[in-house]
Formats: sequence, structure tokens, C-alpha cells
Amino acid sequence: MASQGKVLLERLRSEVLVLDGAMGTMLFAAGLTPGACPELWNAERPEVLQGVHRAYFEAGSDLVETNTFGGTRLKLKAYGLEDGCRELNEKGAKLARSVCPPGRFVAGSIGPTGHLPDTFEPLGDTPAELFYESFREQALALAAGGVDLFAIETMMIPDEAVLAIKAAKEATGLPVLCSMTFQYNAAKGVDRTMWGTSPADAAAALVAAGADVVACNCGDGGPGRVPAILAEMRTATPAFLAAYPNAGIPKVVGDKTIYDLTPEAMAGAFPAIVAAGARIVGACCGSTPAHIKAIAEVVRGLRRN
Repeated sequence: MASQGKVLLERLRSEVLVLDGAMGTMLFAAGLTPGACPELWNAERPEVLQGVHRAYFEAGSDLVETNTFGGTRLKLKAYGLEDGCRELNEKGAKLARSVCPPGRFVAGSIGPTGHLPDTFEPLGDTPAELFYESFREQALALAAGGVDLFAIETMMIPDEAVLAIKAAKEATGLPVLCSMTFQYNAAKGVDRTMWGTSPADAAAALVAAGADVVACNCGDGGPGRVPAILAEMRTATPAFLAAYPNAGIPKVVGDKTIYDLTPEAMAGAFPAIVAAGARIVGACCGSTPAHIKAIAEVVRGLRRN
């Protein structure tokens, strides 16, 4: 099946599309234990992944992400699964594709490796060439499984994000959404990545590397900080923008992590997010199909207006 990534980009010119919500939250609810490898479930529990993807499509998602956030060889090595990189990524893509309705899309999720490129001095611990090859391998496997585009996400330094974008684009030619995660410094009133990059500088670097959509996701500021982040990104680029924040601030209650925003409370933030320029909206940690259903209803209401 030919990729529909270019069709998605064309649709963004005239409409706002809805992404899915959290994958990890859903897998933990299904029995994934802390510290286990989520990507292994692509091979061992495929019916669970199909059920999660189907639930998000039924909730109103126009596109869903594969269960491959930690699917690079560099990340899988921590579990002794690096030689299963191609299989786990290709299976992850095929599982999402198998339940994708006509006119909807599948994004191949590519997350951080857990290492720092040696270009990031003085803390870099891994040659940039290894990052590039690891991202390239993952992108090729996801493309073989049938993704329409890539969601390179939750990146914390532009150096790693740039390598991922270039590897994915050069290996496959598919469109790329690239998202950084920001923390809010209340004392200074600014949003920055863990390593101090501003939304404007991040957006400029990602677009220069070839990203078709630039975004923010996750982060400790929740949906309330998203409009300010997008406004700053817009000063640096006219590219498409996207946002999928956490469902509020996480709290540990007993042995569980609880997020404080209900679906209705979270959805209430999205008119401002769309007004700030987001063309793809969704949710991250702590969110469920119920959150996406509420967000999709808001987006549909904005479309009618």
C-alpha cells in the first residue's frame, strides 16, 4: 500500500487533524509491567496493540502512532533486543495499519535513544554516526510495515532530533513530524527543553533539518502552556504546527501514576491550542481514548464554525 503521507500534509492546509493519545498508559492498564519493553508486545501481545489503535480510531483519531517509541537499536540494546529491531518495528507498523480505516493515517513513532550525540559537548557519549544509522534502520523497518509518515517525538536536544529527521527523510522520503518536549520555568516565565533550547530555536533547527511539521508534546506544563510554545515556534517558521500535551501533572498515588486532567477539562484547552496554529492535535502521557474523544469533539465543533 502506498504511503498517504503527502495526502495528510495537503489536508493540513485546510483542516485540523486529531492524533491519538498515550500508548504507555494504555499498555500499563493492559498489564505491561514497569521496566518491561513495550515494543516486545508487538510480537507477544499483538491483539492488545490492535485494540489500542482501534480504540483511538473509534474515539475520533485521524492518525495513530505505532508502538515503537523505544524501537531504535540503541534503545532496544538495554533489553538485549537490539537484533529484533527490524522485526519489532515492522510488526508495530503492520499492527496499526491492519486496523486503520480508509482515509486515516499511521505515524511511525521514533523516540529518543537515551544517549547523547558526541556533537553535544561535553556530555555526548555516542558517535553521531551511530545515531544516524540507528534511526535509519528503524525508519526503514517502519516504512516496510506501511507507515504514512514519522512522528519523531519527545526529543530534548535538537542535535538528536536533527539526526533522526535526516535519517528518516533520506532513507524513505516520507513526511516527518518532529516534536520537542519543554519544561516551564515559572520563575522566568519561559518554556525550555531540559537542555535549555527555546521553542523558536528548536523549531528553526527542526525545519532546517527537513521536518514537515514541528510540534511540542509531553512536557510538565500540560495543555495550558501549549499556546505560548506554539506562538514562539511560529515566530521562527511558517511550517505546520502540532501539539499533544500530557493530561496534566502526574502524581504518584500508591504504586500508580495518576494524571489530574479529566477528558472534559483537557479538551477545554484545545480551542486556544488550535487558535495558536496547531494543525494536528492530540494528547500524551495519562490520556486515553476518552480524552481523544473529547478533543475530537472540540475539533469537529471548530470545523463547523
